[in-house]
Amino acid sequence: MFNNPFIKQLFSSFLDLAPILAVVLVFQVLIIRQPVPDIGSLIAGTLFVILGLTLFIQGLEQSLFPIGESMAYAFARKGSLFWLLTFAFCLGFGAAVAEPALIAVAEKAANIAANGKLIEPSDAAKADYALGLRITVALSIGLAILVGVLRIIRGWPVYYPVFFRLCLYCHHDAFRACRDHWHRL
Repeated sequence: MFNNPFIKQLFSSFLDLAPILAVVLVFQVLIIRQPVPDIGSLIAGTLFVILGLTLFIQGLEQSLFPIGESMAYAFARKGSLFWLLTFAFCLGFGAAVAEPALIAVAEKAANIAANGKLIEPSDAAKADYALGLRITVALSIGLAILVGVLRIIRGWPVYYPVFFRLCLYCHHDAFRACRDHWHRL
């Protein structure tokens, strides 16, 4: 469809952003039932996000991706599963904790929690709350990437880690149900 790689990436960035934009617009118009405020700013901001995401991805593909790929191959050739998994976790954690969208969402969540009186309204409390959210998400992503790399190396089917996690949930829920039943007696 597009021959220019930059135009292809712009279109890809638009497609990546489209579901988020759709969810926000659907909730704004159909659930909250309010008109979209300042549609011009929304369109301009969306275009800036698409351009910024495109430039960000271009920069990653030209700088960090090749370095990361060569390091991963070096770890694999070296035969060090520990260092390969450590690298995978750190890469996932670092990418998530530095993700601008996660930073923005964590700050918004901290403001909402402060307005709802779930945390103190001080800047320090909001910063701690936002950092805690970012660290939690980053740990989860790092662990997910580690498990994904391990799954690929071991040749496990996708359902092994999924069923393992499901068993942990079932065990936790069964334990909680027994505990709640015991406390009611």
